[in-house]
Amino acid sequence: MTFSPDEAAHRAASDRERVTWVDKHDQVLGALPRAQLRERGLIGRCTFILLFNGAGELCVHRRTLSKALYPGYWDVAAGGMVAAGETYAESAARELAEELGIADVNLRFHERFFFDQPDNRLWCALYSAVSDAPLRLQPEEVIEARFIGIDQALEDSRLRPYCPDSMAALMRYRNSPV
Repeated sequence: MTFSPDEAAHRAASDRERVTWVDKHDQVLGALPRAQLRERGLIGRCTFILLFNGAGELCVHRRTLSKALYPGYWDVAAGGMVAAGETYAESAARELAEELGIADVNLRFHERFFFDQPDNRLWCALYSAVSDAPLRLQPEEVIEARFIGIDQALEDSRLRPYCPDSMAALMRYRNSPV
């Protein structure tokens, strides 16, 4: 697959980025390049931020084809790997600003949970935010975005490929008591 020069450079930099490596109890073991963490089947830290508009609609976006995991899939959350030396909250704020251009909003923490698939092992922190500010999509990571209802996103996920990790986050959010 051929990517634009910007996408290829972004992918290479992303693969080299040092991310937090943890054990099954979310205890920090160190930092490794993202690609090495994936290749070795180790556990990393990740954030998911469900972005809602004032009408209560959820922002869903489609990932670029240059993404290492789930290329071209729809995603119900902004977010990503926690960088070495970064907290979950710092990562959440950074990722929301980078991917969707939303900054200086209240990030509401919901919970941490473990997501485990052979190619994607993560300790996850789930946040939500509300903003009606215009989206500014990061072209190396996001192709398009739109706001839809949660039920519509769940229905759409039966018809199109959606990221299983962020769908797990959405289901936890939806099924939480508050």
